Amino acid sequence: MSDVFNRIELEIPRLRRYARALTRDPSAADDLVQDCLARALAKSHLWQEGTDLRAWLFTILHNQYVNTVRRSVREGTVVEVSDTEPTLVAPAVQTKRLELRDLERALSKLPGEQRQVLLLVGMEGLRYEEVAEILSVPVGTVRSRLSRGRDALRALMGESEEDRAERKADTAPRRNRRSEEDLEVSAA
Repeated sequence: MSDVFNRIELEIPRLRRYARALTRDPSAADDLVQDCLARALAKSHLWQEGTDLRAWLFTILHNQYVNTVRRSVREGTVVEVSDTEPTLVAPAVQTKRLELRDLERALSKLPGEQRQVLLLVGMEGLRYEEVAEILSVPVGTVRSRLSRGRDALRALMGESEEDRAERKADTAPRRNRRSEEDLEVSAA
């Protein structure tokens, strides 16, 4: 049984990352992960050896998140006064930091279903089947949400069709150059 606990412990960084992306609040994310882990440890006897532990944990986390959202809608949300005070923050000067900020803002504007699928597939690297199991939806729905989410994200990030075509064209010559080099080597 301690093997299961060790394997659960190894998944904590992934759970944290997904929870932070869902809640967009570090302390709420930590609370969500803690609730998920408490539930997983209490119900560890229900997990079946041979099944995907990560998918099982992400399912618990997702369900905990949905329950939290429903509860906050029912009960209302309390905001601490200190959370609304303006803070002094130096603007980021690094381009990558700005791009990440823009990406985070664009992700937050996506519908929850699309954002969840994008995060699970893109950030966590889960297979479509695993995501479908976690979210309790068909694989086709995962693919549809992923496609619509990617298109919406591109639009929110300001990427035009020309930018996209140019990016694809930039990678194509490298592949062609490599195959030309291979031909030259095999001809020699």
